[in-house]
Amino acid sequence: MALVLLETLRTQDLPVEILDDENVTLTLPRRLGLSDVVDAQIRRYRAEARRRRRVPESEVLDLMRLVLRRPDADEVFFRVGELLHGDHARRGLRRLLPRGLAISRARRRARRRLASYFGGSVVRGVGKKFVLEADPGLLLHEDAPGEACALITGFANRALAMYVPDPAPVLHVECRRTGGEVCRWALLERED
Repeated sequence: MALVLLETLRTQDLPVEILDDENVTLTLPRRLGLSDVVDAQIRRYRAEARRRRRVPESEVLDLMRLVLRRPDADEVFFRVGELLHGDHARRGLRRLLPRGLAISRARRRARRRLASYFGGSVVRGVGKKFVLEADPGLLLHEDAPGEACALITGFANRALAMYVPDPAPVLHVECRRTGGEVCRWALLERED
């Protein structure tokens, strides 16, 4: 997760264009994702991933806190969630399943993969519809406000897209940071 987070920051901070009158020696260094420190960390995390070692939880929390200071934190976390899930081009027959079964499998897959990233039962499925709930843990740490929840939103949307053609969005419908009992994500059902 730490590697994907830093790579997303680097991508997010790449300039779309450089203006003729722009002094890049002043503007580019202010882009965190393009700094030498971030580049060195990306190389270190890639080496750790090749050795199949996990980044300590404290480092991941520090990175999340760093991203939370950005005005585009929710956008960064949403993209990280999508990238953590991956694109998995082998959709095949899954997209031909009946809608109810496809939604159930997508929810189960999202729950299992999130458990592998964040441990045990931090994120769980609820009922038969596409509903996920999360308790505090690494992702929903006390220091991380609702923007970090966008990671689960991006992840859930990508999981659903693997199974359901043209799916409705999965939304963050309840958040602990705004007074909810748990953080909850649900599929926004379309009216046909």
